[in-house]
Amino acid sequence: MIRLLLCFILLIGYIPVSASATTLESMTEEQIYQKRNELYTKMQSITQIPWHYFAAVDQYERNVRRARRDIPKATGVIGIYYKPEIWAGPLNPNPKDTNPSSIQFFSGVGQDGNGDGIADSTNDEDVLYTFATYLQSYGTDKENLKIALWDYYQRDKTVGLIMGHLRLYQTYQTLKLDKHAFPLPIRSNFSYKNTWGDARGWGGRRMHEGTDIFASYGVPVRSTCYGIIEIKGWNKFGGWRIGIRDINNTYHYFAHLNGFAKDLEVGQVVEPGQMIGSVGSSGYGPPGTAGKFPPHLHYGMYKDNGYTEWSFDPFPHLKSWERGDRRKR
Repeated sequence: MIRLLLCFILLIGYIPVSASATTLESMTEEQIYQKRNELYTKMQSITQIPWHYFAAVDQYERNVRRARRDIPKATGVIGIYYKPEIWAGPLNPNPKDTNPSSIQFFSGVGQDGNGDGIADSTNDEDVLYTFATYLQSYGTDKENLKIALWDYYQRDKTVGLIMGHLRLYQTYQTLKLDKHAFPLPIRSNFSYKNTWGDARGWGGRRMHEGTDIFASYGVPVRSTCYGIIEIKGWNKFGGWRIGIRDINNTYHYFAHLNGFAKDLEVGQVVEPGQMIGSVGSSGYGPPGTAGKFPPHLHYGMYKDNGYTEWSFDPFPHLKSWERGDRRKR
């Protein structure tokens, strides 16, 4: 009897179904944002969990999928990814199973979120509903939701990044937080070239992880993005420096500053063009060391992929943001 039941379940699991995922190819950026917003809002009404949580997790996972090659690229508007063995169940002989009953039988997590009788790991609503019910199982308050996130990702930094995204969505009440600005006012005198990867000698042989933008002492330094200030203070290499994490898991690093903007604090939300400090020549020594090189801003960018963080060349982005700011003048 048990064998017959298993055979029946497996047969059902293998019935081919038509793809129901929302594809990105024919959608405009505005339509993508609208669709995501509709899905987040729907999950909020079902679970009573604020939509910002779904947006923050989805944004984090989307960023990770863009940065890694071991995860397939998203085909729908939702970026949350479940491995086949997690979705269908670790012992399920059909890793592409979409039958809710057999998925449950094999202890898979996949659920039917849109009521069509199918639990499809490529369907945006099914995926988001599956994650939403997981969060709801812990409760709806902030502390229990943070515990849920830690149990799911098992990484403090990941939880911190997601909570940072959450704060940005709560602050601005929009999903459109991709605007950027050049780090110095366009009207100021500055010069820069691509210096990423050049050799550096002070403090040991190392690679230059950024672009140097030369300008006079005191020229305002501005945030390049919407983000959360993660670090503010002294570093023996970078002198007075600030680190800002944006909505794309990118860390923006501003070093050799002459000083910081008034009342700027770690954990504060900043936006593109907001003054955060000024150009200086601090660094290469204990706190207060300055003047060992011409005044300039060292600007670096780092990406987190869910496991580790690495630097990448900021020069193309700086050129793009400079052109954008000049067009606005």
